Amino acid sequence: MEGRTILLIDDEKDFCKLVKLNLEQISDFKIITAYNGKEGIDAARQNKPDLILLDIMMPVMDGLTALKILKEDFATMDIPVVMLTAKNDDLSRVKAIWSYSQDYIVKPIEATDLKNKIEAIIEKKKKK
Repeated sequence: MEGRTILLIDDEKDFCKLVKLNLEQISDFKIITAYNGKEGIDAARQNKPDLILLDIMMPVMDGLTALKILKEDFATMDIPVVMLTAKNDDLSRVKAIWSYSQDYIVKPIEATDLKNKIEAIIEKKKKK
């Protein structure tokens, strides 16, 4: 499998650089980044990534709002979305699940664990 594209939507630029560097070193993923929900929606529509990693707490548009828009848009509704966030509360988890996120990961996470979760979700989607 090559050419798998992951869209990382997170306002923490240093975190984005770290995730991009780590995942690109241990996988064949191409990581593209956006720094708020609105930019992320535009990037998803334009790039059609294999998977989106989405933070919740961001300026301009938060991740839960972006998730709702992504899942209502015919151009992006089939792209798996994994919430990757520092928010570790039940209400945020429930909102994400009800908005059709594939998984909910609390930061920090080891790059290898993140890679394995991403690969499992992409493989599961292919089998459908």
